[in-house]
Amino acid sequence: MYLLGLLSIIYASLITIRQFDMKRIVAYSSIAHMNLIVIGIFVGVQQGLDGAIYLMIAHGIVSSGLFLTIGVVYDKYHSRLLRYYSGLVVMMPLFAFIFFLFTMANMSFPGTSNFVGEFLLLLGIFQVNSTLLFFAASGIVLSAIYSI
Repeated sequence: MYLLGLLSIIYASLITIRQFDMKRIVAYSSIAHMNLIVIGIFVGVQQGLDGAIYLMIAHGIVSSGLFLTIGVVYDKYHSRLLRYYSGLVVMMPLFAFIFFLFTMANMSFPGTSNFVGEFLLLLGIFQVNSTLLFFAASGIVLSAIYSI
């Protein structure tokens, strides 16, 4: 399960980096986060399970917020492609700030809800296997790449 989860995290993150459609970016990033949750469940320590539960709840809120903001932008621009979102901050500054906060939470920036869940997950993974932690943490680096 560890190998399957790690391969899915890396593969889904690499697919996410190549996307231009905002809805697909959020969908594929959700796959990567859910596989991190799977690894956290299967490590079998308390921090891994607590982190998995917390990340499930936090990710449900954050990904729903991202899908909502993408729907709002789609209603305005009639496109989900990234290249059409260049004037978003000028036209809708408060909305752009909210979208930015959800994006920061999606990449597990410290101080956001996803950070707490992923930190607990990684702490639980570290208790079992530090090599597994290294590869699971690579998903966080990839998450920062596709979020930015």
